[in-house]
Amino acid sequence: MSNLSKLLSPFTLGGMGTVNNRMAMSALTRARCNNPEHEANELMLKYYVQRSTLGVLITEGTHISPGGIGWVDVPGIWTEGQAQHWKKIVDAVHEAGGAKVVMQLWHQGRQSHSTVNEGPLGVVGPSSLPAEGQMALKDGSKADFSVPHVLTTEEIPLVVAEWKNAAKMARLAGLDGVEIHSANGYLLDTFLQSKTNSERTDKYGGCLENRLRLVEEVIDAVLSEWPADKVGIKFSPNGVYGSMGSADNVETFTAAIKLAAAKGLAFIELMDGLAFGFHELSKPFTLEMGQEAIKSVEGSETIIMANCGHTQKSAEEAVESGNAGMVSFGRPTITNPDLFDRFANGYELNNEVDRSLWWSAGTGEKGYTTYPAYITE
Repeated sequence: MSNLSKLLSPFTLGGMGTVNNRMAMSALTRARCNNPEHEANELMLKYYVQRSTLGVLITEGTHISPGGIGWVDVPGIWTEGQAQHWKKIVDAVHEAGGAKVVMQLWHQGRQSHSTVNEGPLGVVGPSSLPAEGQMALKDGSKADFSVPHVLTTEEIPLVVAEWKNAAKMARLAGLDGVEIHSANGYLLDTFLQSKTNSERTDKYGGCLENRLRLVEEVIDAVLSEWPADKVGIKFSPNGVYGSMGSADNVETFTAAIKLAAAKGLAFIELMDGLAFGFHELSKPFTLEMGQEAIKSVEGSETIIMANCGHTQKSAEEAVESGNAGMVSFGRPTITNPDLFDRFANGYELNNEVDRSLWWSAGTGEKGYTTYPAYITE
């Protein structure tokens, strides 16, 4: 292929080296890890290999510990056995299409239920305020999110240690990098945002400096196992998902992005799009705002990876303008495993939207590995 656009051309991503293109698959919970050990399986291997022509595959959110569990049938990364199973996937992706594989490290915080969470403290959060709505249980029924146990000042270092251990296991699995999930109303996001962390009176709550503290401690824990230029973090300043959204989000996330850039992280996956819903409590946080925050950090080489609802056109524009170094795609990669080829050749996208098969536990290969590549005559 000649005369490829900037989005479709190779790119150097921090210490991970050259990636196939500036397109990434964002983390997508698909709930196909149906074993009590929470170990990645052969069906998952097939799924990731199908999408290996992208530049970066960010894995589905992967639980850092039994206490981080909130979804049924999601893989983990706290044991050596789990790491060994993930290594099979990483090696297969490298051999097939050559994409870099970045693991999203995930603690679901208050978005969980006592019958699903397997940690000693149960469902946890910065306060006793539960997430709104319901979640699927192991038997397929639904229940309200549990009221979280309020993490004490003394318990928080134990959770930070779980992030460090997960980062270590990810390194053993041969991942190219890791991404810290600090978005969408999960544990770190609820500590960061004032909506869910205004009542604490210890060093982890209240003012912005304190609300940033756990995010910084987790970054430092991960950096004790990984070089900064192989680590990313995800933020969702605009999102309402997980009952989130705060009036001071522009200030909060400007500070959070400056923190990540000052730590020298490879990328910040910024959910600038509004496809997940917009809380409308502050003005929308844009890619331009993110770039301005990064540029204020002297010497920073951190890039923004734009995310949430982008089309090929908007992605091309974001990269060409310099507002994003890469763009991650979610739902289009579900139904188009060959998304790069479709973009590069102008092929029509498969827009099937039978979402009942996308992320429901126990659904197997249908709606997961059954979407074909584009067939040319």
